[in-house]
Amino acid sequence: MELKIYQVDAFTDHVFGGNPAAVVPLTTWLDNDTLQKIALENNLSETAFYIIDGERVLIRWFTPSIEVDLCGHATLATAHVLFEHEGFEGDNISFFSDRSGKLSVSKKGDGSLELDFPTDQLEKVDMTPTFTAPFQPVPVEAYKGKSDVILIFENERIIRTLHYDLHKISLIKARGVIVTAKGDEVDFVSRFFGPMVGVPEDPVTGSAHTSLTPLWAEKLNKEKLNALQVSHRGGVLECELKGDRVFISGKAITYLIGNIFL
Repeated sequence: MELKIYQVDAFTDHVFGGNPAAVVPLTTWLDNDTLQKIALENNLSETAFYIIDGERVLIRWFTPSIEVDLCGHATLATAHVLFEHEGFEGDNISFFSDRSGKLSVSKKGDGSLELDFPTDQLEKVDMTPTFTAPFQPVPVEAYKGKSDVILIFENERIIRTLHYDLHKISLIKARGVIVTAKGDEVDFVSRFFGPMVGVPEDPVTGSAHTSLTPLWAEKLNKEKLNALQVSHRGGVLECELKGDRVFISGKAITYLIGNIFL
């Protein structure tokens, strides 16, 4: 069996920036073990697999160790592949995930792509030693969403220079830990750590912004926000809160096209 594979840098306009994702088109689902082995072999934070099913596109996302409920940058990468390489006609792609329901990606006039994702539901929780132990300095507020823990710090400088212990982060019961603060020149900055799902630090995490957008929209009293994920590679995201949906925009660029031989 031979499969096509793309590698796309998402939330950036240049290669070696943003967050790399693998995208594998399928005509029928392979068994879960094979999908997981492909993701492990790729050794990227996410590999997306998709099947065109009539007017919608079925999509699944795998880290090197598990299948996850939602991934923004790999969905953006998949849309880029469909628009730029796989002959998809039109300006809007309707995705469907068994784990996250209806999603969509649309072309924007500036060349970026806009994700339409469900808003995360957040709950403010008490600061516990489990949340403070991995970090120096320590966070000042804590929230829990559906999948992740969100920790707020005093300023952007702390996020950029944060000292952390990945083993202690892995003891937090969540898909990942988002650290965030108000930005100096943008509305907010963040980083994402997911050692519990095989991703020590994710360069740019679209799904995390389904949590960050409603959080900072309330704190800053605005619905449109500019965001930076300040990992080593970094990424730029434009976010907008509309009721129970979050719109997240960014660009993507193809790095690699190849073949998988099974």
